[in-house]
Amino acid sequence: MSANSKRLSLQDLLFIYGETPSSKMHVAGLLPFTPPPNATVEYLREMIAEARRQEVMRPWNLKLAHPRLQYSPLHSWVEDKDFDFDYHVRRSALASPGDERELGILVSRLHSNHLDLTRPPWELHVIEGLEGGQFALYMKIHHALVDGYSAMRMLARSLSTDPESRDTRMFFNVALPERQRPLPSTETVNPISATLRALGGIGSAVTGGVSSAVDLATAVVNTQVRRDGEYAQIAGSASAPHSILNARISRNRRFATQQYDFDRLKKLSSDHGATINDVALAILGGGLRKFLSEIDELPDRSLIAFLPVNVRPKGDEGGGNSVGAILAPMGTDIADPIERLNVITAATGAAKAQLQNMSPAAIIAYSAALLAPAGTQIAGALTGVQAPWPYTFNLCVSNVPGPREPLWFNGSRLEATYPVSIPIHGMALNITLQSYADTLNIGFVGCRDRLPHLQRLAVYSGEALAELEKASED
Repeated sequence: MSANSKRLSLQDLLFIYGETPSSKMHVAGLLPFTPPPNATVEYLREMIAEARRQEVMRPWNLKLAHPRLQYSPLHSWVEDKDFDFDYHVRRSALASPGDERELGILVSRLHSNHLDLTRPPWELHVIEGLEGGQFALYMKIHHALVDGYSAMRMLARSLSTDPESRDTRMFFNVALPERQRPLPSTETVNPISATLRALGGIGSAVTGGVSSAVDLATAVVNTQVRRDGEYAQIAGSASAPHSILNARISRNRRFATQQYDFDRLKKLSSDHGATINDVALAILGGGLRKFLSEIDELPDRSLIAFLPVNVRPKGDEGGGNSVGAILAPMGTDIADPIERLNVITAATGAAKAQLQNMSPAAIIAYSAALLAPAGTQIAGALTGVQAPWPYTFNLCVSNVPGPREPLWFNGSRLEATYPVSIPIHGMALNITLQSYADTLNIGFVGCRDRLPHLQRLAVYSGEALAELEKASED
C-alpha cells in the first residue's frame, strides 16, 4: 500500500459493500440560507469562484483506489490527482420563486442518484431561485468517507457565529481533524452494520468478564423472555407488525421536511415529564397514524422504531457517552395524543434505564443482539418473502444534536439543517431529527414507490404537534 493511501475501516467497508442499485449508502444535508441584504446577483457565482481558487483538503480529494472491486477487503483511499471541481460543485435553479415543495422534489431527485465511486464520493449542489431570495446547499457524501460525527464538525468548522465575517470557506476548503475511535455520541447506529457485527458484539461481552456476560444475559431474558412488570414496557426484537414500510425498496427517493420551534417541544417535555425526543416521537407517531390511515396501511399494533441512543456506561463519572440502540413504540395504534406520549415515555425510559445498568461491553452486545433478527427482515424484503413472524422494527428515527447558536456563511444566515438519510430494504422510511439554534429540524426520507406523497407525512406531523398542545391545555 502506498504511503499516501489510507485503508478503510471495517465499518467504512460495510457502507461500500452495502451499495446496490436500490440501496445507496450516501447521506446528505439540506441547508437553506438567507443572503445578506447587500448581496448582488453575482453573489453565488462569486462564492463558487472563490471556493475554486482554494485548495481542496483531505478527505475531500480522496477516492477509492480500486472502485470497481466493490467487495474487496483491501479498499483504501488515495488522492485524486485529476480532481474535477466542476463535477463536484454544481449550480441548480428552481423556477423562481421556488417553494418548499419544489425544493423537496429537486432534493428527492438528487438523492436518488448514486455517487460516482471512481471519484471522491461527494457532491455539493448550490440551489438558487428559492422564494424570499434564499438559496440552499445540498451536500451529499458517501457514508464510507465521512461519518455523522465528522459531518457535524464539518458544519461547525465551515460556518461562522459572526454575521459580519466574510472569510468563511466552503467545507471542502477546510481540513478535517483525524477521526477518533470510538466515535462520540452523535454517531448513528446503522441497522445493517449492527446486524453484521452482532456475533462479534456478543462474543466481546462474553469474553469481557463475568459482569458483562451476566448483564447481557439478564437484559436478553428480561426483554425477550420475561416480558412482565417493568419489562413489559420495553419493545423486544419481535414486537413490530408487518407494514408497508418493511418491503423491498426501489432506487427512487422522496424527501420532505418539517421544522418546530424548540420552545414548543420543551414546554410539552416539561408539562409531561418526557424528554424532547419522546415528544418528537409522539408527534411523528401521530403523523404516521394519519398518513398510513389515509392510504389504508395502518397496522393494528404500533409501529416500532429503531432508535440510536447515547447512554453513559455504568461507573463512568464523566467524559463521554456510550452509543447503544433501543426499540420503541411510535404509538400509531393510539388516537389520544397524551396517551401516546405517555406510552412512548414509559417505553423509552425503561429501555434506557436498562442500558444504564449494564457494562459498556454488554451495552454494545445487547444493542447488536437486539437488531440481529432484522437480518431476516432485510433478507425477506430482498426476496419478496414475508416472514410469518413479527418484524424487529418498521423504521429508524435518529436524533443528532446540532449547533445551538445561529451560524452564517459570509453574511448569509443559515435557517435550518435538514438531514437526508438512508432507507434500506425492509425499512422504507428513515427519519432524522437535528437541532439547530432555536429549532428542531426533521428530514423524512423514503422510497418513492412505497410511500407516495411523503410530504403529507411532514404536514400531518405538524398537525400532530398542534393536537398534542391542544390536548395538554384541556
